[in-house]
Amino acid sequence: MTLAHVRQDRVTGEWYEHSLASHLCGTALRAESFAEHFGNGDWAKLAGVWHDLGKFNPMFQAYIKKASGYDPDAHMEGSPGKVDHSTAGAQHVATRFGPIGRVLAYLIAGHHAGLPDWAHEIGSGGALSVRLTQKGHFDLTTQGSPSEELFQSPPPASPPCVQEPQHVHLWIRMLFSCLVDADFLDTEAFMDPSGAARRISRDEDLADLKAKFDIYMNAKQGGALATPVNRVRAQVLNACRAGAEKCPGLFSLTVPTGGGKTLASMAFALEHAIRFNKRRIVVVIPYTSIIEQTAAVLRDVFGAAAVLEHHSNLDPDNENPLSRLASENWDAPIIVTTNVQFFESLFASRTSACRKLHNLVNSVVILDEAQMLSPEYLRPILGALQGLTKSFGVSAVLCTATQPALSGRIGSQKAAFQGLEGVRELMPNPGALSQALKRVELRPQNPSLASVVWRDLATDLSRHEQVLCIVNTRKDCRELHALMPKGTIHLSALMCAEHRSDVISLIKALLKLSRPVRIISTQLVEAGVDLDFPIVYRALAGMDSIAQAAGRCNREGRLNEEGRLGEVVYFKPPKSAPPGLLLKGEEASLELLRGLPDQVASLDPEGFKHYFELFFSRVNSFDAKDMKGLLEDGAQVGQFQFRTAASKFQLIDDQAQRSVVVWYPPQKAAIQRLLEELEFSGPTRDRLRKLQRYTVNIPERDFKLLQDHGEVIEHGGIWGQAVDGLYDPILGLCTDGAVWNPETYIS
Repeated sequence: MTLAHVRQDRVTGEWYEHSLASHLCGTALRAESFAEHFGNGDWAKLAGVWHDLGKFNPMFQAYIKKASGYDPDAHMEGSPGKVDHSTAGAQHVATRFGPIGRVLAYLIAGHHAGLPDWAHEIGSGGALSVRLTQKGHFDLTTQGSPSEELFQSPPPASPPCVQEPQHVHLWIRMLFSCLVDADFLDTEAFMDPSGAARRISRDEDLADLKAKFDIYMNAKQGGALATPVNRVRAQVLNACRAGAEKCPGLFSLTVPTGGGKTLASMAFALEHAIRFNKRRIVVVIPYTSIIEQTAAVLRDVFGAAAVLEHHSNLDPDNENPLSRLASENWDAPIIVTTNVQFFESLFASRTSACRKLHNLVNSVVILDEAQMLSPEYLRPILGALQGLTKSFGVSAVLCTATQPALSGRIGSQKAAFQGLEGVRELMPNPGALSQALKRVELRPQNPSLASVVWRDLATDLSRHEQVLCIVNTRKDCRELHALMPKGTIHLSALMCAEHRSDVISLIKALLKLSRPVRIISTQLVEAGVDLDFPIVYRALAGMDSIAQAAGRCNREGRLNEEGRLGEVVYFKPPKSAPPGLLLKGEEASLELLRGLPDQVASLDPEGFKHYFELFFSRVNSFDAKDMKGLLEDGAQVGQFQFRTAASKFQLIDDQAQRSVVVWYPPQKAAIQRLLEELEFSGPTRDRLRKLQRYTVNIPERDFKLLQDHGEVIEHGGIWGQAVDGLYDPILGLCTDGAVWNPETYIS
């Protein structure tokens, strides 16, 4: 038998064989079914049939059956001694089909190591142009591979789903996703049958989920007081349900903070998905630090099995067969993820990052807090969104209280580019809605906007029994917190998700009981965290950040019933924002605050439109890493720099940040058990999902200090706390001796 994989039963020690013919057939059929959703099943099926043709090589077969016993990892590539089985198939398809075969060559050559560059900048042998012309690879036409696998009919000469050349790279990545997910699933079904059986069905009924949602909303609305705020929330919900009848495409939802847009956008998504046969709903959130609250709410509504919470904190440093099989493929009906995970996946080359992408086809994507899209990557991000909606049946909703100007011409001079086309607003009159939900007034902490002294600000804050103060950096948060009265609560992303959730629950309980509660926090509370303070202080930043802070003030409009408004006090911290986008946002806010005080004070949508025009005019480049040059300019001749583009498209610089699993005191024993299981049994989806709740991201240099002192150790590619005293029950992860830099401690 010609083999694709082998595995050994851990209990009996017996070896099992997976025939290559069976694997090629199984992968091809799965890939075909995935790609049928965007009309390219024939392309994906052919990629599946040909992806492992190189395994017919006698050298590969000898290796997998070597005398010392079957090697279960022999089907992988990239390690010393492993046989290259992907180049042969790539050469065969490029030779047989000419230019259109180059598309399939990218998929086949990259199905283990990731999509390659056409011509690597430093001339690496991994470049596709080099591999397609290399001599000495297994000759498929003369050395033993079955003719039925070799001589397939060519796919259509052009991809029927892609409408514009700039989206071809996205189409190739979608095909790649179909292939690698099919390959992983067929391999997993053989290597880990019990793990494969635990995967969520792809056929979850969204109509059943909508029924659960309607029950939840009816109960929520039935128990709500007839306040002006709740009447506006009902209006927003009704507008979203009515808008669900509109044809698929791009939408905006402009609703002031506290207007109920999270649940209203889900109402739109469910009804729109059922009306137009969409397959799933993806909720994209800017901060890992707040993703847990949204996911928790949705699990309460729909049940835990229907909701997948996925972000990138626990990608192992080094991939292996188990970590690849454990990676998420977004096969749940509702996905809650982060901007980083979502958009970096759309520009990824790694197999584990790309495998989920085909499950975006015919989905509804809710982009929460759309104003948080990274300006330096805005051109490729908006291009990808336009491509998803035009070519892959996606409907996308841009949700925010501070809608950025993302349509038409964006920016000025050389940086300018054309934004999104055809965006439709779901709210009939956002301006009137803003006036109806006016609950706060803005004022400066001092009229001259001179920089504050932390000790003086702490004295000012201490006069209030219930107050929230939001600062720009983790360092500022700790410094100001240290000057506050005992009992003041600290919140930052140096606390793990479980810790933050517990603290936020405590804050809500204290507020509900009208007890004194003072909070010093980074901006992690500014989106998706339902807090309601009578007064909020905000360090000067972009106007969108100040508006988000205002959403934590008089949120339920209770002060309005007393004939007054909440107060949002903005102040200039001792140090201005570091040079870059944060400083540009601060400068644009100052210009707007000085020039249009009345409009800003009302937090009117037109004011934010003007703010973003000012802000975008200061941005030097909306494609700072030249995704256009790497992925679009060579599209017509099939030359893409996939791997280079993926390495450069990093919304958070992976070289500057590392994730550490911490010992959060109430769960210390459980966390240590999970880390031990990870080290001895390897990663599983369930294990990695649980550990996500206990991770903290820190700069690379701080991580290196912890590593050098033996305070963190590796567990199967994941780094975890190794000594007591590293995690403070109030402040979170402490990196003693580390050099704190405000630029890397945002949130």
